[in-house]
Amino acid sequence: MIKERDKPVRGKEVAPRYSEPFGILRSEMDRLFDTFLGGGLATFPSLFGSGIGRSSMLVPRIDVKETDKEILIEAELPGAEEKDISLTLQNGILTLQGEKKIEHDEEKENYRMMERSYGSFQRSLRLPDTVDEDKVEARFENGVLKVTLPKRAEATGAHRKIAIKKG
Repeated sequence: MIKERDKPVRGKEVAPRYSEPFGILRSEMDRLFDTFLGGGLATFPSLFGSGIGRSSMLVPRIDVKETDKEILIEAELPGAEEKDISLTLQNGILTLQGEKKIEHDEEKENYRMMERSYGSFQRSLRLPDTVDEDKVEARFENGVLKVTLPKRAEATGAHRKIAIKKG
């Protein structure tokens, strides 16, 4: 049974239960710039991410996980080569930067399509004071950069549960 509040209002649709706020914001900003600038700017498809929509900035997607002993960062860099990637740590800021080159060549019976995309990227993360900067390690394999940030010994110390008393 459809409730009154679930029915679409004239000219408006029911909002989806889940939406990606940053994707919606990016789409809205693209629409505003296209309206303001007349849509005449050259853009290229996103080299990182889902490839849906347009992007003029390359930002690698990352996952950050924390355990009691370390922080693990995984950055997706599909098609990138190790020689084109730089990872630096300075004043508690981890910076990943590099250059991305994608070439796509497809030839079929009656056509040939060739596309090339180039661009540089940079992503910086402020690290907590608990990270032991001298023991940071990074590995690059199959388009994924894995950075291990061990915590200092005093940061991984034993925890003591404190009883809470009434009154």
